[in-house]
Amino acid sequence: MFDIKRIKNWKYAGDVLGFAVCTVAGYLLSGTSVGGVSTFADISAAGAVSLPSAVAVFTGSFVHSIISGTVGKNIVKLSALALIVIIKMFLEPRSEPKLNGINTGISVFVSGAAVSAVIGELPYKLLFYLFYGGIAGFAAYSAAIVLYGLRKKRVADISGKGGFSCAVVYIVTIASLCAVKLPALDLGVIAGAAATLTASYFYGQTGGVLCGTLTVGGAFLSSSSAGTEIVLLPVAGLLAGFFNKQRPQTSAVLFTVIYFVMTVFTGLSVNSAESIMNIICAALIFIPVSGRFSDKWISTGTEPAAVFPDVINTRMSFLSDTFRELRCESERISDILADGSDNDREIAENSEAVCSMCYRRPFCWKSDRGNTYRGFSKLSEMCEFSRESFPSELSDCLHKDELLDAFNRSSHEKAAAKLMEMRFSESRSLLHEQMKITEELIRAAGERLDVRCSETVSRSIRAKLCKFGFEPTAVIAYYNARDRLLAEVYFSADNAPESSRRICDLIADELHLQLDCTEFVRSGNEVRIRVFEKPAYSMEVYAASSCAENESANGDTHTAFTDGAGIGYVVLSDGMGTGRNASAESHMVVGLFKRLTASGVNFESAIKLINSIMITKSSEESFATLDVLRIDLDECVLTVVKSGAAATLIRHRGGVMKITAPTFPIGIYERSEIFTRVCEFEAGDIVIMFSDGISENAYPFIKELLLGGDDIRHIVSEICSKAEVFNPTIHADDVTVIGVKVNK
Repeated sequence: MFDIKRIKNWKYAGDVLGFAVCTVAGYLLSGTSVGGVSTFADISAAGAVSLPSAVAVFTGSFVHSIISGTVGKNIVKLSALALIVIIKMFLEPRSEPKLNGINTGISVFVSGAAVSAVIGELPYKLLFYLFYGGIAGFAAYSAAIVLYGLRKKRVADISGKGGFSCAVVYIVTIASLCAVKLPALDLGVIAGAAATLTASYFYGQTGGVLCGTLTVGGAFLSSSSAGTEIVLLPVAGLLAGFFNKQRPQTSAVLFTVIYFVMTVFTGLSVNSAESIMNIICAALIFIPVSGRFSDKWISTGTEPAAVFPDVINTRMSFLSDTFRELRCESERISDILADGSDNDREIAENSEAVCSMCYRRPFCWKSDRGNTYRGFSKLSEMCEFSRESFPSELSDCLHKDELLDAFNRSSHEKAAAKLMEMRFSESRSLLHEQMKITEELIRAAGERLDVRCSETVSRSIRAKLCKFGFEPTAVIAYYNARDRLLAEVYFSADNAPESSRRICDLIADELHLQLDCTEFVRSGNEVRIRVFEKPAYSMEVYAASSCAENESANGDTHTAFTDGAGIGYVVLSDGMGTGRNASAESHMVVGLFKRLTASGVNFESAIKLINSIMITKSSEESFATLDVLRIDLDECVLTVVKSGAAATLIRHRGGVMKITAPTFPIGIYERSEIFTRVCEFEAGDIVIMFSDGISENAYPFIKELLLGGDDIRHIVSEICSKAEVFNPTIHADDVTVIGVKVNK
C-alpha cells in the first residue's frame, strides 16, 4: 500500500510531477492542429520551460508520433523540439524570456528549412517556416514571461505587458485544447467557459467579458465551427458578472441558464446540445474550483494605486528630514553655547570689584595690561587659593587677599554653574536622542511595504466573522513579498473577542488554509490580531533558570514571540543586581520591547526608545541588559542584537561560534549602544543565550554539549544545573539559559 504522505514529502516529488505533466501535455498537443496547420503549442511550451520540462514535452510528442505513425509527418516539429533541447543545454544557466523566444523561433525556422531543402521544397516553404517560427517564438516568449512571474514572484500579472503575455498564452491554450478530439465534449470550450465563469464571479462584468472574448478568439483559431458554437460566451460572462455576490452554486446555475436562454432566443443551432453540455461541465468544474480559487496567484493591477503610498512616503520623509534639521540645529547651538568661555567675564567682574578703588589701576590695566591680564588669568584657573600660589605677575599688587577671596568665590560659582551645565547637557543629549528616535519612527512609518492587498479575501474574512457575531472595525488582508497571506483584524477594545485563536480558526475555515495567529496587541481603544500563513521555518525554544541564593525572585526575564509578519524574537534581559528590583527592571525592558516590535516598530528604534524610558523613569540609577535573537522565519536569517548582554554561542555546520559585544546595558547612557550582527544560519542549527550568571569557565562545557547532540532541552538543563560548578565567585547570580533551534 502506497504511503501518500511519504510520497508528498519526497524532495523530488515536485520534479517528477512536473516532468509527468509536461510529458502528457506534449503527447496531447502533438496531434492537434490550428487553422488546418499542425499546432505550435507543444513547440512553444518546450521553448518556454526549463531544460528537464522541455525534454518531457519532446518525449510526449515523440511517443505520440510513434504510436500514431506520424513520425514522418511531424519530422519538422520533432526536429525543432530536439534542437530546442540541444540549445537549452547551453542557455539554461542564463535562460530568460527573450532567449527562450529567439531559441524557439530559430529552431523552427532551421528545422523547417533543413527538411524542405532535403525534399526539394525550399523556395516556397522558406517564407512559411519563417512566419511559423516567428509565431511559435512569440508564443514561447509570452509563456516564458508568465512562467517567470510565477516562478520568481509567485504571481501571474494579468495587467500591462504581463496581461498581454497571459492573453497570448490563454488563446493558444484554448485553441490547442479545442483541437483535442473527444466524443461529444470539447476540452477547449469547457476550460474557456469555466475560466469565464470564474473571472465573472471574482472580477465582475469586466472579467467575464474579457475572458469570454479571449475564449471565443482561441476557439475560432481552432476552427470556425468551434468559435461559432460559443460566440455568446462573452455576453453570458457579462450578465453573470452582475451576480458575483451570490453563492458559487447559484452563480453556476445562473450562468448556465443565461447561456441556454440566449442560445434559444438567438436561434443558434450549431451543435447546440453539445454546446450546452460543455457549459454544464464547465459550471460543474467551477463549483469546487471557486472554493479553492485565490487571488494570491493573480495580480490584476487593480490593487490600491501606487500613487497614494508614494505621497505618504514623501510626506513622511519630508517630516523626518525636518526633525533631523531641527535636531542638528539644536545640537549646533548647544555646542556653541557650551564652548563659550566665562574667563573674560570673571576677570572683568573681579577687576571691577577689587581694582576699581585702587590708585594703581591706571598703571596695572594700561601701562602693564599684558602682565596684569596674565596674572588674573592664572587666578581664574586656580583650584586652591593661597598667598604661596599667588601669580608672580601680580607680586606688586596691593590687594592680594581681596583678589584671592574674590576668585575663590567665583571659583565656587563656576563649579556650581558647571554642575548645572552638565545636568542641562545630559537633558539636551536625551532630548536630541528622543528627536532622533522620532525621526526614525516617522521615516519607518512612511516606508512603502512590499505587499499586495486582497479586497476579496478581506471581504470574505469580514463576512465570516460577522456571521459568527464578531464585529471587526477593519480587516486588511494582503500577500507579502514571500507570497504568504497575512490578515490584520482590528476590533474596538470594548468589543474585542476573548480569544485570538477563535478568530484564527474561523478565518482558516473560511479560506481553507492552515493559519496561525499572534496574541492581541492593544493600542488605546483598539485591539489588533494578525493571522498568517505559517512561514517556512519555526522556532523551538526551551529555557531554564534559577535564582541567586537567598532571593525569592529571579532578576532575569525572557520571552519568545513572533510578530506575525515572518519574524521571530527571543528576548532575554538581566536586571541590575538580584531580587525583585532587578526583576522589575528586566520585566519592563522585555515587555516594552515585545509591545513595540509587535506593534510594528523597528527593533533598533524600539531599543533606543526603551533606553530613554529607563533613563527618565526615576532619579535612581537603574539599568538592564538586553539580548535579542531576531530570526527571519521565511529565509532562516539570524540577527543577534546586544546591549550589555553576555556572550551568545551558535552551533553552525559542525562548529561553535561565540558572539560578544562590548556595549553598555539599557538605561546607563542617554545614547543607547546597540550591537547587531547577521549570522549564517540553517535549519537544525542551535543558539544558546544566557545571563551573566553563567561564567566564561563554562564555555568549553557548553561547546561540548552543543557538538554532542540536538536535544536543546537536555543541553539547556545541563548548562543551568552546572552553572554553580563553573562560577568562581562566592556570591551566585541569577541564572537563565535559553536554547533556540530552527526547524524547517
